[in-house]
Amino acid sequence: MTRNFFCSALGAATLFSGTTLFAQSPFQFPTANHALYTPGAELKFFAPTTPDRSWTSGSFGCVRDNSQRMHEGLDILHLQTDRHGEPTDPVMATADGKVMYISTRQGLSNYGKYIVIRHVVEGLEIYSVYAHLSAISSGLKIGDPVSGGQVIATMGRTSSAEAIGKWRAHLHFELNVLVNDNFAAWFKKNSSERNDHGEWNGQNLNGLDARPVLLAEKPGEKKFNLLNFVRSQTELCRVLVRDTNFPYLKRYPQLVLSNPVAEKEGIAGYEVALNYNGVAFALLPRAASEIKGSGKFQLISVNEAEERANPCRHFVVKRGSHWQLTDAGQRELEMLTY
Repeated sequence: MTRNFFCSALGAATLFSGTTLFAQSPFQFPTANHALYTPGAELKFFAPTTPDRSWTSGSFGCVRDNSQRMHEGLDILHLQTDRHGEPTDPVMATADGKVMYISTRQGLSNYGKYIVIRHVVEGLEIYSVYAHLSAISSGLKIGDPVSGGQVIATMGRTSSAEAIGKWRAHLHFELNVLVNDNFAAWFKKNSSERNDHGEWNGQNLNGLDARPVLLAEKPGEKKFNLLNFVRSQTELCRVLVRDTNFPYLKRYPQLVLSNPVAEKEGIAGYEVALNYNGVAFALLPRAASEIKGSGKFQLISVNEAEERANPCRHFVVKRGSHWQLTDAGQRELEMLTY
């Protein structure tokens, strides 16, 4: 298996990914707080975890517990409150889409009350999450179409975990890919925990950093292409998966690359590129003649610089001079391919 072929195939897919380019991002801010546009005003946009912490603790990435815990969204600070100090900011759909899930029982998730909306942009499915809500807009229900900018909820500070103080009341906002249509069945088989949310459990939604997506909405910014944004994720590792029929392939065919050898001989597996949050952003079919070794999952390569910079999902570990998948890495791949 050659690294150069994989990289050239990905490069070609990125370069010739279609002609649709947006002058601005197809996604818009989910609240009236646009301070992200202003350099140096991050503390007016992000809600840090404590008053003495950096604003980065409210941003996306390995920003919690000394870079050892992932935060998959943006914590967008409130702008307005009522006389009791409770947030009253309207929460808006980030783009046209369809309501897939509404959870109104705050004690069932760290998200508190939350909404999931499905969007299709350039043929690519992206799922937005709006969490810690105080109220859902009257009449909004699962299956409803929504328009970008439509008010869907009111900001709050609901959660089943630690209390969110009034001072840091915020909207937890995510943009995600859906990992597996069969998540509920996989989770029931592999976890002793309760799953109160079916396929819309947060573990089945792998987040992308929404910050550059929202920044691209600003007039005058360079043209934005969502498919290229996903395809251009930084690779943490590459894994050979000996499976040819898992739901992700059908949900995200735009991320499947071309390999003439596999097309001619037949597909025996996929070489999957993962970013540090587990997003499978490129999948290259492989023929049996191109595959060496055994086992369902075979770690091919690791980007050591990326692992040092973003270690919080702990998918890989170095033992002596060799890298290997951790239990967390194996679990992520099992969930992807179930």
